[in-house]
Amino acid sequence: MPPGRIFRYIFGQAALATGLVAVSLGLAIWLTQSLRFVDWIVNRGLPISTFLTIAALTMPLFLSAIIPISCFAAVLFTYNKLAGDSELVVMRASGVGPARLMAPAISLAVIVAGIGWLLNLYLLPTAYGQFKDLQWQIRNSFASILIQEGVFTPIDDRMVIFVREQSSAGELLGLMVHDSREPDRTITLVAERGALVSSAEGPRVVMVNGNRQELDTRDGRISFLFFDRYTITLDAAANAAVGIRQRDATERFLWELLDPADPVDTRTRGVFRAEGHSRLANPLYTIVFTVIALAALLGGSFSRRGQSLRMVGAVAAVVALQALAIGLTNLAGRNAGLIPLLYLVPVLATAVALGAVAAPPGWFEHRFGRPNSPLAPENAPPITKP
Repeated sequence: MPPGRIFRYIFGQAALATGLVAVSLGLAIWLTQSLRFVDWIVNRGLPISTFLTIAALTMPLFLSAIIPISCFAAVLFTYNKLAGDSELVVMRASGVGPARLMAPAISLAVIVAGIGWLLNLYLLPTAYGQFKDLQWQIRNSFASILIQEGVFTPIDDRMVIFVREQSSAGELLGLMVHDSREPDRTITLVAERGALVSSAEGPRVVMVNGNRQELDTRDGRISFLFFDRYTITLDAAANAAVGIRQRDATERFLWELLDPADPVDTRTRGVFRAEGHSRLANPLYTIVFTVIALAALLGGSFSRRGQSLRMVGAVAAVVALQALAIGLTNLAGRNAGLIPLLYLVPVLATAVALGAVAAPPGWFEHRFGRPNSPLAPENAPPITKP
């Protein structure tokens, strides 16, 4: 088979498998994440168009994490199938070396890594920012969708509302609101009944026959007030009335992470910086994982008993590297000195995996063979001089 045909043959199979794995994993994760919105459609009147928009805007977040694993699984499956069908043996016997056998998978990994950079640097912040804007709009314009009977519903991180029962007319019975939006005090409101109304400042809850408890966090003083009627705005943040929303790291572009224009504290700046470098480094793991799969199936001696143990080792190595990448990103958010490791780990892992492919047949068995194996160093026959 000509070299070009071999490349296209292996590349086509691996690319098709990568697409199928990515679509399957993406749909599975998307369905599990979308189930929480189904209740909003069926029982709370959220428009189906809004649900579909939310689903589309969250896909880049899943894909950026899925495609390195998809490429690894596809390459592992494709080359194992070629080995099982003895196609790799035939190719090697015809003079095809390891470099030419690796070229299709490496080329695919580079393309998938490029897609990963496109997702991380542009599509992810764009789509996720629109998703958060839409979520913000739902919380402020469709607050009734979020409120569920008998459930403590967070409006955001600093406000929680509880409703014992909601009548068919929309009246809220057995109402409690816990408000900690102001740093120096927390307020808890309890009322017999109330109603959700819309206003220019956002949705409001009008509470009837209740009490207001306020705790001053500076001196621990508590004040207590009974009321006949009380109104509170359910904005998703203290500054919602002026239309300002603080954006988190996922919805920021690279330059906004490395050099944020808005004022942020030192800890948040460190988290942003680590997130930015993580977006640059993570697509490299697509290449790392692919080379690990190749090392498992092309490195060392060929075994007619299958490659199961090597494949398990490759999967374990990928899981360990993925966990290490996540851990380093979290640690780099606290210690900027660890940021170079985000790039160094995938580079070193790739070098080790390439070394495993380039090692001569039997090298690993000779160096790390089992004690009872004839390939183990201590069981090697003595060298005698003629």
